[in-house]
Amino acid sequence: PNRIGQGIEFDYCCVHAVYALNEAGYETIMVNCNPETVSTDYDTSDRLYFEPLTEEDVLEIVSTESAAGTLKGLMVQFGGQTPLKLVKALERAGATILGTQPDAIDLAEDRERFQKLIVRLGLRQPPSGIASSVDEAIAETERLGYPVLIRPSYVLGGRAMAIVHDLESLLRLIAPAVDAAGENPVLIDSYLQDAIEVDVDALADGTGAVYVAGVMEHIEEAGVHSGDSACSLPPRSLSGEIVKEIKAETEALCQALKIVGLMNVQFAVKGDDIFILEVNPRASRTVPFVATGIPLAKFAARLMMGEEIKNFQLDASQGCGMHVAVKEAVFPFARFPGVDIILGPEMRSTGEVMGIDRDFALAFAKSQLAAGIDLPTSGAVFISVRDADKPRLVNAGRKLRSFGFKIVATAGTARSLAAEGVEVISMNKVVEGPPHIVDAMVNDEIALVFNTAEGARSIRDSFSLRRTALVKNIPYYTTVAGAVAAVEAIEALRTRTMRVAPLQEYFPSTHKAMW
Repeated sequence: PNRIGQGIEFDYCCVHAVYALNEAGYETIMVNCNPETVSTDYDTSDRLYFEPLTEEDVLEIVSTESAAGTLKGLMVQFGGQTPLKLVKALERAGATILGTQPDAIDLAEDRERFQKLIVRLGLRQPPSGIASSVDEAIAETERLGYPVLIRPSYVLGGRAMAIVHDLESLLRLIAPAVDAAGENPVLIDSYLQDAIEVDVDALADGTGAVYVAGVMEHIEEAGVHSGDSACSLPPRSLSGEIVKEIKAETEALCQALKIVGLMNVQFAVKGDDIFILEVNPRASRTVPFVATGIPLAKFAARLMMGEEIKNFQLDASQGCGMHVAVKEAVFPFARFPGVDIILGPEMRSTGEVMGIDRDFALAFAKSQLAAGIDLPTSGAVFISVRDADKPRLVNAGRKLRSFGFKIVATAGTARSLAAEGVEVISMNKVVEGPPHIVDAMVNDEIALVFNTAEGARSIRDSFSLRRTALVKNIPYYTTVAGAVAAVEAIEALRTRTMRVAPLQEYFPSTHKAMW
């Protein structure tokens, strides 16, 4: 039961749903076998079944409880992806699913059916194909062109998802994806390079009423799993028109899917174009983060028992004080020797933290501190990035020099920075022989690392520098967006004082009764 994607976020949702149902006079029954959760505490629910979430076990519990009294139904939205995978079996057995109905869940989860819905609504997805075998995947990839994102249906934590840049990588990665999908197809998407990913959480009651609770802009670009990416609430760079359109598309999806309870949508914004990556007809990992001010899981449980959104008197300004909140992922890399720290579409984080302040820079700085990353305000910064990222780091390098940092870079990156007037020292890659960058890191000569890589060989060649940064506890960023945000935070730390304030200072209008 203790594995990635099944942690505190969904436990939070389960517990707050139980609280709401108890307040409404219902008896609650929890099924969970994770000992590290509050939902398995003896005094959280009226009854606890410490059993695995398998078809056989859950149906046996349904039978036992039905014989003991009137069973109103089952709530599958709060436990992540695992309970959603049981819905078909529960429906076949005659169990009542509360909230969003099984066919709507399947419509959102089944890649082929969902594509047809997107077309019908006039919305956009990245060009894509569907494959059930390695041969089909090769044919679809050749049609779409590299790079592509491969992702199985009905999987948790982005398991077996990968960005593929060439045939060799496709042949290596497609078999695990087909295996993870089981009887379901694998979706192959054109990968939107340099797009901004956006997470949206919403409540709906099935009557057409929708409340968009939060629009979160990811710091890392699309392609990094949402559970691994830092994100900003409210969005830090999206225009008002883009946010308005994202909310409208979220409402259209809620209504078309007949959502009752919670729904999460992941978008990618590239220029003025908005693409839908996927819809999760359930609580997402971001619900506790968005719920800073509004108890979404409590409201969702009440909606699933028949109440309507209009009863809650929600409006778009609730929970939105004069502040910025930044969610940051926490990774277990230090515990696993030999693991690469580079981020991708498969989730690798095991927790998250939040920083909150009046602007993005200080909020991001606080989130880094909470995640155990001590950003330097002086010293040497090492920069080695892929060709496409070199122009995007020029301003960051120029800023760091103006703060008094020394810039060290590999030959290609150094030439790019020097051509733009940034003073830089060139240093060997590890494969070029000593004295190289890892030597400098081991000798405590580097305070900060920015490294992006593309392609299997480049990732392999730069592994040792990322691993050394981890072992030496040197702050590192493996995306340009993360590096740029870090520079903003460093500037804020150099010019302003970080302070601590109670949540009430940021949410003065939040009424105690809401909790």
